[in-house]
Amino acid sequence: MTNSLFPTFAPLLRTLTTTELEAEIAQPRHLLIETGEARGKRIDVAYAPFDHVNLNADVVIVGLTPGRQQMRNALVAARRSLLNGRTEAQAAEDAKVFASFSGPMRSNLVAMLDSIGLNRTLDITTAGSLWAGDAYRVHFTSILRYPVFMDGTNYTGAPSPTAIPLLRTQLMKWFADEMKALPNAVFVPLGPVAGEAVDLVAAQVELDRRQVLSGLPHPSGANAERIAFFLGRKPRDQLSDKVNPEKLLAAREALTDKVSGLRARD
Repeated sequence: MTNSLFPTFAPLLRTLTTTELEAEIAQPRHLLIETGEARGKRIDVAYAPFDHVNLNADVVIVGLTPGRQQMRNALVAARRSLLNGRTEAQAAEDAKVFASFSGPMRSNLVAMLDSIGLNRTLDITTAGSLWAGDAYRVHFTSILRYPVFMDGTNYTGAPSPTAIPLLRTQLMKWFADEMKALPNAVFVPLGPVAGEAVDLVAAQVELDRRQVLSGLPHPSGANAERIAFFLGRKPRDQLSDKVNPEKLLAAREALTDKVSGLRARD
């Protein structure tokens, strides 16, 4: 594992009862890493086992931060693995399985990655195989590795993490470490907040900007209209006023060109 807090919290996970673990998930105390304030709101950074980094990855999918449900899934999986006699490294990897995307979000992401040609660059039939036979080639992470809560609820990216000293420190301490460990991988940030942060860290660690594929619409179901237009499934004249077609067209063209450039470089 790269820089990791798992060894610090593994003894606690071994001793917590199920009831105690659920209480920690609801209101972290022993799992609280850091706390602060931004614009009058309390910010808590809690531990959950998202430490594992796949050092063989060719592609890094980058979200914002794990939410409380992901936190629960990862903690439960890590605790179960430790109690079953798995090593700390194995338990950390087991827990990270829950960081991958599922359901409609995964389908949307696969469709967009295929539409810009990333599957051809990777020489695979579809990006969907990154969740199957080619899973060893992908690393799932977040710009804020450990769960962040604002006034007790999932942090959604506002204010920007780059504008909050506590969160900017988290970004540079953990995500920058992962980027340095994967100097040849392609990074795919999901949404503009993650994109801004990935661009910032890439500049800091001097990663080739051609390896950062910023500009994809976030694959969540709430973005269905933008995704449909990006994929050519919805005509321009049927778009609502909430969608900026020119921005999406420019992003799709830029991403397609960038991915083509990666193939040429290889």
